[in-house]
Amino acid sequence: MRILHSESSTGWGGQENRTMNEMIAMRERGHEMAIVSRPGARIIERAKEAGFQAFAVDMRGVLDFPAIFKLRRLMKEFRADIVNTHSGRDTQLAGMAARSMGSARPRIVRTRHLALPITSRFTYSVLPDRVVAVSGFVRDYLISAGVPRQQVEAVPTGIELQRYTPAVGGGTLRGELGLSADTVLIGTVAILRVKKGHADLLSAAQRVLQSHPDVHFIIAGDGPQQENLQRLTAQLGLSSRVHLLGLRRDVMNVLQSLDLFVLPTHQEALGTAFIEAGAMALPVVATNVDGVPEVVVDGETGVLVPAQNPVALAAAIIAFLDDPQRRRQFGDNARDRVGREFSREVMAERMQALYSRLLVV
Repeated sequence: MRILHSESSTGWGGQENRTMNEMIAMRERGHEMAIVSRPGARIIERAKEAGFQAFAVDMRGVLDFPAIFKLRRLMKEFRADIVNTHSGRDTQLAGMAARSMGSARPRIVRTRHLALPITSRFTYSVLPDRVVAVSGFVRDYLISAGVPRQQVEAVPTGIELQRYTPAVGGGTLRGELGLSADTVLIGTVAILRVKKGHADLLSAAQRVLQSHPDVHFIIAGDGPQQENLQRLTAQLGLSSRVHLLGLRRDVMNVLQSLDLFVLPTHQEALGTAFIEAGAMALPVVATNVDGVPEVVVDGETGVLVPAQNPVALAAAIIAFLDDPQRRRQFGDNARDRVGREFSREVMAERMQALYSRLLVV
């Protein structure tokens, strides 16, 4: 199969990471993959690094007719069997481009990555032939919002499990930060947005440090809340115990360095960050929202607490700090579960089956 992905977002997050993982896994299965995004998009750069064809089309709005014509020409030149769209603007443009090609058009799949309310039923119920939801929660929401049940299928995000190998003695962060080898590190890797709950983590950290003053907190990632979080860290008197690392390309090393992964997100379609932490055999403290319970099994691979509740968050963190054996057991459980349910191979097998069914209709 020849599969063209489209993405109008120019940033990099879980959505783009899933797309790249699917492209790599499907290429390994013998399919031809390519990506089209806007000029300067990070996914174009990373796709080229991985050896994929990557095209730039300036998608300036949902009725950008020059972009529609360019996308239509690209689909013909690439001879796409499937066009998989990932955001609102590119779904509208690529969907219209494909639909204008008549009976010989590629089949259109829209992947829904977010747990937010949809703003256009047209781009879910009319333009695509099928909608892929990244979790059962997102699938059920789309159906409740009016998308035909038979048109929606859940295919959870998968990662390359082999890349996530816990390092003997941990990663390099302790040395980088001038910390002793036995320092306990609690951390998170996520874009710095309000909904990710970093402010709740800082509030909880203040409570945790009252009983465990020697632990350190790691926050990796960049985003619109970076300056606010730096200011809040200073206001709470946490600058010597909380390390905001900014954007890191060595996510594996960051995860290898941690003893406990914490992300008190307010909203999450599924939570690739929790999958990656589990693959690294890290126990997790997370919030009981949206699709998160599909990844984090409360009392088995991690602990779920109410969102926007720093007191409960701190209590869950302290319970793990007080019981290292429990941390290790939950981490082992998490890695086993990710291998069964959230590997890149499982995701690719499910997507391949979905694409194949569309092409025989």
